[in-house]
Amino acid sequence: MSDLPRKAVTRTAKLAALPLGFAGRATWGLGKRIGGRSAELVAREVQQRTADQLFKTLGELKGGAMKLGQALSVFESALPEEVAGPYRAALTKLQEAAPPLPAATVHAVLAERIGEEWREYFLEFEDRPSAAASIGQVHRGVWHDGREVAVKMQYPGAGEALLSDLTQLSRFARLLGPLVPGMDIKPLIKEMRDRVSEELDYELEAQAQQVHAEEFADDPDVVIPGVVHQSDQVLVTEWMDGIPLADVIAAGTAEQRDRAGQLLARFLFSGPARTGLLHADPHPGNFRLLPPEEGVAEADGADVVDEAGGPEPVAWRLGVLDFGTVDRLPGGLPGTIGDSLRMTLEGDAAGVYGRLRDEGFVKESIDLEPDEVLDYLLPIIEPALVEEFTFSRGWLRDQAARIADPRSPAHQLGRQLNLPPSYLLIHRVTLSTIGVLCQLGAAVRLRDELEAWLPGFVAEGEEAEVPEFTAESGEPELVAEDDA
Repeated sequence: MSDLPRKAVTRTAKLAALPLGFAGRATWGLGKRIGGRSAELVAREVQQRTADQLFKTLGELKGGAMKLGQALSVFESALPEEVAGPYRAALTKLQEAAPPLPAATVHAVLAERIGEEWREYFLEFEDRPSAAASIGQVHRGVWHDGREVAVKMQYPGAGEALLSDLTQLSRFARLLGPLVPGMDIKPLIKEMRDRVSEELDYELEAQAQQVHAEEFADDPDVVIPGVVHQSDQVLVTEWMDGIPLADVIAAGTAEQRDRAGQLLARFLFSGPARTGLLHADPHPGNFRLLPPEEGVAEADGADVVDEAGGPEPVAWRLGVLDFGTVDRLPGGLPGTIGDSLRMTLEGDAAGVYGRLRDEGFVKESIDLEPDEVLDYLLPIIEPALVEEFTFSRGWLRDQAARIADPRSPAHQLGRQLNLPPSYLLIHRVTLSTIGVLCQLGAAVRLRDELEAWLPGFVAEGEEAEVPEFTAESGEPELVAEDDA
């Protein structure tokens, strides 16, 4: 019944072949250069071939291989368009699908984990999975009380496969670096490995999801499915329809893209403030765009019609799935983040430098010029400088190139900064969310969300604005904290 461990030799062989392929292409590239082709053209072609092999291999495997593929896929926007274009479709498939387990294995797992009479829990159960991911797959069913449910079951042996894959991938993480300029892949893989036990524990996942479901139960913008049943390696939750965010990225309207982007940013910053938890797996496969509960029968982007017969825009909602990886932040996001952002926007170089040094972002053994640190940060926080910012692949590519270019002052300064362990997951989630916003090309009022939810972003003594939800508008009204 352990489908993944039984194929361990095959899995290891496929992963081990990746660096050999990289080396072979480097030799091929050298031959092309000797033959007279320009270094830039050859390097681009080598990068395309490397990426093609990497994502083809990751897409064929479950476990850590696919998890790394999902994590890398949100940074696709940072790649040059001529490189990203050919395999963007393959990345989207990584976010939404993986080869399914046979029905017989599914039934055996359910019998072992729920009980031999597992079918009595369901009025209906679909053998064919509706979705598959790195450590499990999801089946659609109808619970015995009539509720439509999603049945998430863990692949047999998923833990062993996940650890084995991540260990193997970490050995040649350096070779993957050029695929995502400015990003060190090895810490990403290490952090994934450190969190394996947590992600495999469906009891922890059920607790995190239920906390969110209860907190966002009456929210007009964000929808979290409730937990129906949980047992070892099986989690049953309410079913959620809607448009996968990957489909919005591929073919959504401008209105859908902007709405999805705004709500994604809202969930990123409001979640920790409201639940003490940070959803830490923000790839497009974990989000859906849903129509409002009233007035719209189909999730097809249609407008409702007002009394005069004219169209009114649909207030789409954001559905959030998969709480297997969360960061526990009892006090919400650290105040240092908001303080540093505010000071940077105010041009307070000495203030922001002091905060970064106090928190360990600048080690005691390192001396930097505060003004140079400010110059490094300002382009990164450009979305918070303006009332509304349009995220784009071009903007992210420019940021990645600025930080990745060894000749640039930003690269030299960035190498001297330190990322404290307590901020590692927050940093990855923030970068991943920005990557998705750039894939969406969304126009987002990011500053509104920062002012409403990020501790420290509004200076003490100023009137902070917090959302007050109104059923009539379906949108949060911002009211002064003194009046709330």
